[in-house]
Amino acid sequence: MHDSKTITESYSDMALHFSAKEFVTRRRSAVQAMVERGLDGMLHFRQESMYYLTGYDTFGFCFFQCLYLGADSRVTLLTRAPDLRQAEHTSDIEDIRIWVDGPDRHPVDDLQDILQQHGCRGHRLGVEYDAHGLTAYNGKRLDAALEGFATLVDASDLVGRLRMIKSAAELQYVNRAAELADRALERATELTRPGAFEGDILAAMHTEIFSGDGDYPGNEFIIGSGPDALLVRYSSGRRTLSERDQLTLEFAGVFRHYHCALMRTFIIGEPETDQLSMYDAVRDGMAAGLEALKPGAPLGDVFDAYRQVVDPRGYGPHRFNACGYSLGATFTPSWMDWPMLYHGNPTIAEPNMVLFPHMVLMNSETKRAMALGQTVLVTQDGVKRLSRVPLDLVVR
Repeated sequence: MHDSKTITESYSDMALHFSAKEFVTRRRSAVQAMVERGLDGMLHFRQESMYYLTGYDTFGFCFFQCLYLGADSRVTLLTRAPDLRQAEHTSDIEDIRIWVDGPDRHPVDDLQDILQQHGCRGHRLGVEYDAHGLTAYNGKRLDAALEGFATLVDASDLVGRLRMIKSAAELQYVNRAAELADRALERATELTRPGAFEGDILAAMHTEIFSGDGDYPGNEFIIGSGPDALLVRYSSGRRTLSERDQLTLEFAGVFRHYHCALMRTFIIGEPETDQLSMYDAVRDGMAAGLEALKPGAPLGDVFDAYRQVVDPRGYGPHRFNACGYSLGATFTPSWMDWPMLYHGNPTIAEPNMVLFPHMVLMNSETKRAMALGQTVLVTQDGVKRLSRVPLDLVVR
């Protein structure tokens, strides 16, 4: 059922997923933030920023490309020829420049020409240095090319702070992503049993998302059983579930690049006593963390509340040093977004933040795993779960 048409049918023939008004509002907010920092322009290298500000949708950021945004709200995109039509079709950018592959010229030279045309000589320009789209090699070339031309200031977080708070239009996509995540989890639950092949479970989860008009995630789904249930990164190779086993899943429903993640550890066969105790700890830790997640409170409070539950039960050595992060429209290589939930994080929780608290215990001595994660929306007085699937322990 492809019900996403009701969301996007009023837009233009281009693949723009937000209204012109929405993009204008975002760019005005970015310009205001620039002015407050004393910046005359921004050099965007994060694909998330380009998508947020213009709708531009590509994986071409693996090569050099840059979106310039001036204090006058003018934008210019510098990219490669394969992304010309990509930008024309998916964004509202009118000024698109192409750099030509060759041995004797680097795209930073083209970028300097663009900045010269925008009157940026002697200006203060913010740069998204903390970006997968700007390698160390290209960053050094950028600094060298613009030395003496303009003053470059690290402003990697400028748009990220704007993206942290979701608009009403964005939340439509977040909710749709949550629906797809639930469908994937329910399908995985149906298929999980002794003798099931991990590859079949993984394939079914992706099918639910793609058949619902969803997208590829920002990183691979995590799936692991047996001793690999303790892994929280994707690794190659699938196995068949045994009569007594454990299966950890961490994945996301994705719609228009907006992610809604879930995490579970399933028990196959009769659960052991320590597995039940681990589940009780992550369940209670989740409840404590969500109780602490309120507007006006530092995000570090979420981790502290979780830690105060699990550590007295002896699970301190088996937990991580963070228990979640923000979610939004993200691109490869990761769906993890800023900020994270760790001790001392002073970032204040605000309404319309979308966060993924996940409480994870991995005991390398006993080879036991237990994880519980869900996506929540910060509201005016607390949080709202975006998943309709219960947090109960799944035993198959």
